[in-house]
Amino acid sequence: MTLGESLGVALVGLDGQLVRVEVDIADGLPGYVLLGLPDAALTESRDRVRSALVNSSENWPNRKVTVSLSPAWLPKSGSSFDLPIAIALLAAQSVIPEERSAQTLYLGELSLDGHIRGVRGVLPSLISAHKQGITTAVVPEANAVEAQLMREMKIIPMGHLRDLLRWLRLGQRAENEELQYSSPPDEKIFDFADVAGQERARVAAEVAAVGGHHLLLIGPPGAGKTMIAQRLPGILPALSRDEALEVTAIHSIAGGLSNRSPLASSPPFVAPHHSATRVAMVGGGSHVIKPGACSLAHRGVLFIDEAPECGIGVLDSLRQPLESGSITIARAIGNVTYPARFLLVLAANPCPCGKFSGRGRNCICSSHQVRRYLGKLSGPLMDRIDLRVQVDPLSRVELMASDLGESSEKIRARVIAARKVAAERFKNEEWSLNSHIPSRALRTTYQPERVAMNFLHTELDREHITARGLHKIIRTAWSLADLSGHARPTLADTEQAFLLREGLAS
Repeated sequence: MTLGESLGVALVGLDGQLVRVEVDIADGLPGYVLLGLPDAALTESRDRVRSALVNSSENWPNRKVTVSLSPAWLPKSGSSFDLPIAIALLAAQSVIPEERSAQTLYLGELSLDGHIRGVRGVLPSLISAHKQGITTAVVPEANAVEAQLMREMKIIPMGHLRDLLRWLRLGQRAENEELQYSSPPDEKIFDFADVAGQERARVAAEVAAVGGHHLLLIGPPGAGKTMIAQRLPGILPALSRDEALEVTAIHSIAGGLSNRSPLASSPPFVAPHHSATRVAMVGGGSHVIKPGACSLAHRGVLFIDEAPECGIGVLDSLRQPLESGSITIARAIGNVTYPARFLLVLAANPCPCGKFSGRGRNCICSSHQVRRYLGKLSGPLMDRIDLRVQVDPLSRVELMASDLGESSEKIRARVIAARKVAAERFKNEEWSLNSHIPSRALRTTYQPERVAMNFLHTELDREHITARGLHKIIRTAWSLADLSGHARPTLADTEQAFLLREGLAS
């Protein structure tokens, strides 16, 4: 038999399509033809596969070799097809059993000496393959931890092509110890007990964690804005297994699992530099469309320090994912949609020199400079921010106090309790967080008390808030009510939500 088959996966965003790799060895002048819309990295696979086979004591056919990747209309990219091409070549030479090559998924890049190197996107590839009926997969040892999160499949990690061929021929392989799904012990968690003072910012961070509300911190340098943002993931509930799989899949595609463990159950914290471009923020690329910072922060926190210093249009590019919870990137090769349901935290100085405050000390900026600086945060973007907090500089008494405040563990317990109340309330709905309540539901089922609605309608008539702002305040009021144990937002909850949105809370 001169025809061999194997299986690979072509990823488009988080979705994968099974690719059948077919190899035909025919008489004629020695040559190698690769069909099926391969990219440059895939076209170069010929020399990698040839050297890997020869250095693993296998034969390279000195005949005409045709490799077809079907479906032919689907663009294929990356070096993860090296391994399935090599297996299909060996199956065409009848040196390995056909049944093991045609019904098993293979992922991996081959080095010239036959080692199987790690690749990106292993977890989403496995998820897609399992949905299409594949139950067994061979992956590189470097991706073993990530791959074994897919418990529904039989995962076979391999480090060298020679070891893989021994298993295919004889069924012999070294058994790997099964991994347990848990957070890594060395995962660094910042504690709110390290933050001195800043009671208003603490309260705002807790409310943001309860309902998934977006937060803006304005204050001079050194007041603690970055410290507060870094500690937000520590008061968020741990990710469920399905949520952790989704987050790990996104980081796998982006190649970011070197910074985040595949087993991590803590919400991600992503802090791009303010010089990041729009593509870096929302994702993109010409040949391979990669997720951006907003997708890497999915189900976690996206923190942007020095927000007014961001390039023109960078922050405004977040307006669509802030509303929809996803980002769609359109390119000539197609459209890709990535999830982007994150908690946005912006930090900004009050003026260009950073010293302006309510106390008015040492600031050398004119009122025009202050307005122009904060005016870089556009109105439509600010309308999507639920909580705005003034972070004042610390006094000597606050800085030197021995009792700095509550720990993240205590705050997290209250956040989890409040989220359980919301989850029970929304058990028959399609959402589970207060910030996700649709506008229609806010006007019907989930209205605050009548006196609270009268207060909001008055502010709307005075044009102090927009229609979106009214809905944002009601959602925040629900989070405050859950923290206070109220069955429905009261006037006090609604007024506090209004003050938090306007940056006037005391």
